[in-house]
Amino acid sequence: MMRTRRSILWSAIAVISAGLVAFAAGGREEVFKGEISDSQCALNVHSSTHSHAEMLKSGTMGASAADCVRKCVKNFGGSYVLVVKDKAYKLDDSKLADKYAAQKVKVTGVLNEETNTIAVHSIEAVAP
Repeated sequence: MMRTRRSILWSAIAVISAGLVAFAAGGREEVFKGEISDSQCALNVHSSTHSHAEMLKSGTMGASAADCVRKCVKNFGGSYVLVVKDKAYKLDDSKLADKYAAQKVKVTGVLNEETNTIAVHSIEAVAP
């Protein structure tokens, strides 16, 4: 009986703690629609048009926009971002973002406005 109460108490503490962490991070889950890109191209580090076109023309970044995204992240210090109109949000889950490189997506997560980073809960491809 005492063990059951203790288990319930610890479970309640865990749930409340998780809620407080989400609240501290901005708290409100949102849905963002945009394209998964890399910070290098999205922020014009190696591009002057916010696109992969220039890099792909060089022939060194692969054959597709997805190749360019992955190469910039893996080899040039870039990070995965979600480009929404003229904004680029950092994504905290690069493994999940990698699956959707250069695709139009819907990202569900919590935005930390101070760091401009989305704590990703899920990513889904959407029709272009």
